[in-house]
Amino acid sequence: MAQAVTAPPGAGVPGRAAALRVRGLAKTYPGGHRALDGIDFDVAAGEVFALLGPNGAGKSTTMRILTTLSRPDSGTAAIGGVEVDRDPQAVRRMIGCVAQQSGVDPAGTGRENLTLQGRLYGLSGRDLADRVDELLEMTGLAGFADRGAREYSGGTRRKLDIAMGLVHRPRVLFLDEPTTGLDPEIRAEIWQHIAGLSAAGAVTILLTTHYLEEADRLADRVAILDQGRLITQGTPAELKGALDGDAILVEVVDPETAGAARRILERLGRVREVSVDGCTVRAWVDDAAAAVPHVLAALATDGVAAASVAVTRPSLDDVYLRHASRKGSGR
Repeated sequence: MAQAVTAPPGAGVPGRAAALRVRGLAKTYPGGHRALDGIDFDVAAGEVFALLGPNGAGKSTTMRILTTLSRPDSGTAAIGGVEVDRDPQAVRRMIGCVAQQSGVDPAGTGRENLTLQGRLYGLSGRDLADRVDELLEMTGLAGFADRGAREYSGGTRRKLDIAMGLVHRPRVLFLDEPTTGLDPEIRAEIWQHIAGLSAAGAVTILLTTHYLEEADRLADRVAILDQGRLITQGTPAELKGALDGDAILVEVVDPETAGAARRILERLGRVREVSVDGCTVRAWVDDAAAAVPHVLAALATDGVAAASVAVTRPSLDDVYLRHASRKGSGR
């Protein structure tokens, strides 16, 4: 098995100052659930950093601590050099948050929502009005600015959420599953907005997501959490490059035979790490060209019909499946 590309503890981007630094962060909930077990990482200024992991891995707990909503049992977290648990007010002025649940007031217009958010951060007068106009234009909401937010589609409301998180020009923006439940077209639009923020270098972004393509497209670096521990981190290219071989994907005709197909492939000497997802059986091999005929022959001999077979290079999905145990408990 290929070794994971794991950066030195807390390693960020060489030559760039850390906007966010986490050292030894640990948290245990009542009842003994160890949500975080001493994690370390840095996020460089202007970087997009994605936290991945199954439910219960510790992503939400990490986000709550970094956004001052929870305190760790031990360890430190600092944003802009300010420790989160020592001066939470100063940290709140430096960060913007887009939670999983929308913070938009449906009774207000887009402009009113942004204006109220700005006033909460001490903005007023012409500075606030100009900032609201700037964000409405940047997020493509200018045409919806004076329409009640209750009339917004899910994607339009999500854009407003992101604009609200940016109104006070935060140094670090937290995006907690920002595109969950959106259709692919709107998701791609929001990806463009996030990528634009990153390209401008105006804000550091910490992103959690269950969409592996989202992390692959947007993140400069990715970290995978599992059972409260940081398992691996690196650039998407580094993590994918650490997986040796190719993946063979066999789609079986009858989903009831997927389990049998898995057992058949596990018996083949040239195949390793077999998994099943619906009708698709995925197996890792060192030489796909040589292995495919043996795979198809073994399935046919045992009466399992294959609808299709494909060979792929490692993806971030493969990295995730290699490292994440899927044993989370929902935290």
